Amino acid sequence: MPAIKEKVANIVRAQPDDSSFDEILQELAFSRRVERGLEDSRQGRTVSNE
Repeated sequence: MPAIKEKVANIVRAQPDDSSFDEILQELAFSRRVERGLEDSRQGRTVSNE
């Protein structure tokens, strides 16, 4: 299974059984934002708070 499909499947499996569709989408979106932020940081695309 390709890495992205595996990540999505893991996120979905980690959700409680009574999670709504919207709650699962929120978790997927949050995970994507974190991944993008980490990639930006690795690439030096950051903003100083100073």
